[in-house]
Amino acid sequence: MAQSIKIKVAGKEFPFQVTSEEMEHYMRRAADDVNEVLGSYTARFPDKELEDRLVFVALIEAIDKLKALKKLDTNNRELNSLGSALRSYLGSVEK
Repeated sequence: MAQSIKIKVAGKEFPFQVTSEEMEHYMRRAADDVNEVLGSYTARFPDKELEDRLVFVALIEAIDKLKALKKLDTNNRELNSLGSALRSYLGSVEK
């Protein structure tokens, strides 16, 4: 069952429907993260418009996502390699 919540980003409240406590947790955490990064850009660039600072936040978040995806891919390749090495080792021990 969907639940209505309000999330505040950049001083403005937005209504959302969430279907689980986990999703609510993620949304609130994401809003906190965005507001934190936005606050740092506001301190560094007080003369910039809010929209400009939000673009900075979006770009930083997108870059972080791409880095995380690359690291996940690297970790998966390493895991597959270690799994192959382990299977090979166990195969040689069994003989």
